[in-house]
Amino acid sequence: MSGSPQLASHFATLLEAKAKKGLTFEQIGQAIGKDEVWVAALMYGQAKATNEELEKLVNLLDIQSTSLTADLGDNWWPNRGLGPMPPTDPVIYRLYEAVLVYGEPLKAVIHEKFGDGIMSMIDCTVRVERKPHPKGDRVVLTFDGKFLQYATW
Repeated sequence: MSGSPQLASHFATLLEAKAKKGLTFEQIGQAIGKDEVWVAALMYGQAKATNEELEKLVNLLDIQSTSLTADLGDNWWPNRGLGPMPPTDPVIYRLYEAVLVYGEPLKAVIHEKFGDGIMSMIDCTVRVERKPHPKGDRVVLTFDGKFLQYATW
């Protein structure tokens, strides 16, 4: 099974229970031992939880776990990736725009500093921070990914 649209109701259930409880992704992450960005990715069908993590989550959110753990457990795998291109949500579009504008320059700097390779998004952590600024608070995104050298043969 993959993260197909028929499972969308489970993700809506998770997000509705989160809202009903008034919890943040950070609070949920602290309760189940995961990072806030990973929790958000899970709740949007972009990450895979273990059965133990699902149990902690459903207990925290007070939701019926039988169908959720059965449908999102051992035999379900996320269908990761973006939705429509270009994205229509303003926040997602701005991230997309950042890659369009700064993608080639970032790639060049990565190659200068590390050599011929890529930054892993599998062995990666992502942080979102709020930074006060006189002109308006700033969003600080940190992608901390392992560098993977291209093989030669």
